[in-house]
Amino acid sequence: MVTLLRTTNLVRLSFLQALLRDSAIEAQVFDANISALEAGIGAFPRRLMVDEGRLLAAKTILADAGELYDD
Repeated sequence: MVTLLRTTNLVRLSFLQALLRDSAIEAQVFDANISALEAGIGAFPRRLMVDEGRLLAAKTILADAGELYDD
C-alpha cells in the first residue's frame, strides 16, 4: 500500500473513498486511530492508501475530479 493523499477532512475522505470505490479501486484509511486519540482537533491527517499497482489509476480519477491534493 502506498499513500495517495493525506487529509483531516472526514467528509472529503468519505467522498474520495466513494470515487475510488465506484471505479473498483480498493482504498484504506490509515492513521484513523491516532486521529481519534487527538479528540478531533485535526492535528493528525489520515492517509488514504491504495495498492501500488493501482496508484496511477487512483491519481487519475482524483485529478479528474479536482481532488488530488493534501489538506
